[in-house]
Amino acid sequence: MKDKVSILLALLMLSTNIIINPCLAKTNTQSNNFNKGDNMQKIIQTAGRVQLGDFAPEFAKFNDDVLFGENWNNQDIDLKTRSIITVVSLISMGITDNSLIYHLQNAKNHGVTKEEIAAIITHNAFYAGWPKAWAAFNLAKTVWTEDSVQPSSKEQYEKTIMFPVGEANTAYAKYFIGQSYLAPVSTEQVKIFNVTFEPGCRNNWHIHNAKSGGGQMLIGVGGRGYYQEWGKDPVEIVEGTVIHIPAGVKHWHGAAPDSWFSHLAFELDGVETSNEWLEPVSDEYYNGLKLKR
Repeated sequence: MKDKVSILLALLMLSTNIIINPCLAKTNTQSNNFNKGDNMQKIIQTAGRVQLGDFAPEFAKFNDDVLFGENWNNQDIDLKTRSIITVVSLISMGITDNSLIYHLQNAKNHGVTKEEIAAIITHNAFYAGWPKAWAAFNLAKTVWTEDSVQPSSKEQYEKTIMFPVGEANTAYAKYFIGQSYLAPVSTEQVKIFNVTFEPGCRNNWHIHNAKSGGGQMLIGVGGRGYYQEWGKDPVEIVEGTVIHIPAGVKHWHGAAPDSWFSHLAFELDGVETSNEWLEPVSDEYYNGLKLKR
């Protein structure tokens, strides 16, 4: 290990390509969704072998296995701190090209906020130089620019499901408590709609009437929701849950209090079909539900 450290220090002194070149510095993690404060990510580096494996295999090995494989995975310093150190080092050396943009993005991915990077660059300016700080700020603004508009919970949820959320379900709003959304998936052969409920939203008790046939089928596609038939315990609906609703059965369905929820609704063919909307599911009743899983 001592020999590897010596080699690493020599490489860092003789060449800055390891951290300057954004291609060589590219890292992969086991998860693309870094949670702030999570220091147990495993950094897996392959860029050295991909870019220089044939030309400089020993350098590629040091880059992938020593610099990133050992140094970046050392738990004595968390990834956020390592990212800050790297950014400060690059700015101090006057490196303000695409490689700094890469490491600024890496710092953001590891939990550095816009306010923190502004304070870091400002503090470093007194030691590394004011012009370097100006150059770094111009790049940092391009990385943290989207932070000025935070995505809504609806937008964040929509990214987790494969079907669109659609538009606000205004046509049936009077039969819902809370906001629901409707997106047509198929309007031919079999009519299919994706119905999305904000947390706590549910529809009224209702019945799908039919002289023959009819009814409805639900398939959970995201989040967590409830379904209940009159006189029975409520059941949980999650992704992949299938609910069969015969014609003539009084029921309701909607989201859990703490989760967005979406299901596909299949309208089944029948003779003389109609929907009969009944009383709302009151807050008192809804908040006292005990689920049958």
